[in-house]
Amino acid sequence: MREIIKMVSTGKTKQGKPTGSFRTTTKNKKKTTEKLKLKHYDARAYNAKTQKTGMHVLFEEGKM
Repeated sequence: MREIIKMVSTGKTKQGKPTGSFRTTTKNKKKTTEKLKLKHYDARAYNAKTQKTGMHVLFEEGKM
């Protein structure tokens, strides 16, 4: 049985606050009991190296 889950971004804005970006996906809760961690693009995340917004960050499973 596949359940819809929310993936929350770990990216930060220029001020150091969370971006608030999220994605939704599905997972089989019987076979995958641990929390998912996937890397995706976050357009709001600030990259200090390039001084621009938008970079790939880790998205972790959060509460729906």
